[in-house]
Amino acid sequence: MFDLLRLMLKEEYRTHIGYSSARVFFSLPVYVFLIAFFLGASLPIMQSSIRVNEMLLFANAGVFVYGMSVGAFGFLGKTYLERRQGRANFLVAMPFLLPFTFRRAFASMLARDVIFYVVLIILPGLGGVLLSTLFVHYKLASIFLAFIAVLLSFLLGISFSFLVSVLYVRSKYLFMAIVGVFISMLFGYGLFGLYKLDAVLPSLAFQDSVPPIANDMPGAILFLLESVALVLAMSSLAVLSVTQEPLGHTEKVRERFPAYHSAFRFARSYQTLLAKEFTDMVRSGALSKMLLAYVAPLVFLSFTTWYVNHGLAIPVGFNVVFYAAMVGFFGIMVYSWLTNLDAIDYYETLPVSVPKLIRAKLLSFFLLTTGISTGFVLMIAFANNETRLLWIALPVLYIMSAYMVIATAYLAGLSPNSMLFNPSIMTRFSVVSLLPDLCITVLSFSIDRQPLFAALGIGLVCFALLATTLLFARGLERKWSRAGFA
Repeated sequence: MFDLLRLMLKEEYRTHIGYSSARVFFSLPVYVFLIAFFLGASLPIMQSSIRVNEMLLFANAGVFVYGMSVGAFGFLGKTYLERRQGRANFLVAMPFLLPFTFRRAFASMLARDVIFYVVLIILPGLGGVLLSTLFVHYKLASIFLAFIAVLLSFLLGISFSFLVSVLYVRSKYLFMAIVGVFISMLFGYGLFGLYKLDAVLPSLAFQDSVPPIANDMPGAILFLLESVALVLAMSSLAVLSVTQEPLGHTEKVRERFPAYHSAFRFARSYQTLLAKEFTDMVRSGALSKMLLAYVAPLVFLSFTTWYVNHGLAIPVGFNVVFYAAMVGFFGIMVYSWLTNLDAIDYYETLPVSVPKLIRAKLLSFFLLTTGISTGFVLMIAFANNETRLLWIALPVLYIMSAYMVIATAYLAGLSPNSMLFNPSIMTRFSVVSLLPDLCITVLSFSIDRQPLFAALGIGLVCFALLATTLLFARGLERKWSRAGFA
């Protein structure tokens, strides 16, 4: 087990430096360290508008969602197996040739990613906050307890995602059952207030029981044990659910390419590429995974902000304009899935350029997400009695969606999952994404108090985003025309 884990860690490291370099790879934890230091040092300034317990709530919820996003080993393992080649295979495909089981391989994948992300992201974050104690008075015990809570939230997210993805490969009915239970728990908390968010995320209950929020040590130990038990139970069940041939049963897929090719006549020169993209989505079963990756964070965000507004009774002012900006932001998850549908090396032998394939994937993105995102914003508007704000929320949604996905395509091309590990690209992405989103968020909070000022401000931001989006779109050809597919 330990030898396989060591080899998988080396494989992951080589994969990442293959996209950039060792220098860039090791600069990522430095980047996280500096961001954590800045946030830790500036926390006393921010406490006038957001309290410590609220910040810790968002930190744990965010890390839980992040853990879910990186823990889809069932999906990834199946993809690696389907794409195995003669001379370049991932270790997870080696049980076909070497004397170890797929369960051992998948368990090693879980351990590998836990170590990988904890060492690269979570521990440097802890180091940055610890350094900030030289300038701001924090109790070290509170910092380490908050670190334990965040680590537990990450482990809960990654193990839950691992279990769900393995069950999906084994049985779609089991997958729908466990996802249904999770969504029902969110509805029980968010819509009916039957229990606190702590019941859904026990690591948050642990955080709420220890300093700096409270000092309930018996309760903290109970929630700590509950969190650890859940992580072990979900991880063990996921590993035991891995079949000896995890490719699953053979499926017959109806020929859809001619129908899609006919439907996309309006796309002209992109007609064939669009038809292939949608055929690949149906053939690989990726469509349901993409929608889950898109909708799940939005649902969780809705319940979390509902908890802040109603459960904590904090008048932050989350409204449908804020949600519209968030929906646009989370659209980049769908683009990431679209760039990972299939291997693209074979395009080297076809008369297709990298910029043209990027634009085809962008067209696929808009065709997939526009209806869903519009429906989500309309639902939020009707649920919160805010239909009066739709005139500004819908333009924010469409402009932010276009801006975010085209900016991501410009910065990361066809490899956002790996290119965003480059701290240089991540820094530019953070500035490009967070600055306008922060502006719209702040302005949306004042839309009821100062409607004219907020509307003018949001309008100016949207105009700037629209102009920048056009610049990014025109720059795709220049930036990626010399890039290859291999």
